[in-house]
Amino acid sequence: MNPAETNATALIIDDEPQIRRLLRLTLEANAYRVCEAATGQEGLVQAAQCRPEVVLLDLGLPDLDGIEVLKRLREWSRVPVIILSVRDREHDKVGALDAGADDYVTKPFSSGELLARLRAALRHSQGQGTESVFRNGALEVDLAARAVRKSGKEVKLTPTEYALLRLFVTHAGKVITHRQLLTEVWGPNARDTQYLRVHIAHLRRKIENDPARPELIVTEPSIGYRLLAVG
Repeated sequence: MNPAETNATALIIDDEPQIRRLLRLTLEANAYRVCEAATGQEGLVQAAQCRPEVVLLDLGLPDLDGIEVLKRLREWSRVPVIILSVRDREHDKVGALDAGADDYVTKPFSSGELLARLRAALRHSQGQGTESVFRNGALEVDLAARAVRKSGKEVKLTPTEYALLRLFVTHAGKVITHRQLLTEVWGPNARDTQYLRVHIAHLRRKIENDPARPELIVTEPSIGYRLLAVG
């Protein structure tokens, strides 16, 4: 058996009990550990708790569309995701892959094909994902829950401020250029660095002990900003 798949943990997110049971039997017979979720919200919680090496995601979930689950997962994790769906139209497949899926398997499928896709996804995986909770001193950012706390108290951020902070957290310790920040948060046509500075200033007021002397989001002159990885 390929060592890459032995004892790997797979998370199944599917609302059909029969499908989950079939997948569990197939995976456990091939030395996978298995976690299950019947809804999108439960799946996101399980992704943070059981730390899977691969996710099998259905698109037709009762609470959230699978694409939305995928997008939320991609905010904090690079775990390989294989879509399992009855939707076989090209735009569904393209949409899922563009949203961050690693593969797309149409139901019904053979166990042999699925296991081969799983092996391929695990081979291509980098083997490491971003932690769902970032901590630096009094600051705690839970990306899976979209929660920000300072000294244990919730910090209220605007959508733009959260988008900036999430980007910093997922690249903690690395310099992010002005252009990268503008493109990721406001789109490829954004150019106004002064607008960016205003939002960074607002964010610092909420998370820094002394916004005038920032110790979390530090400025890299003429380049961009960096979130310190340890505190």
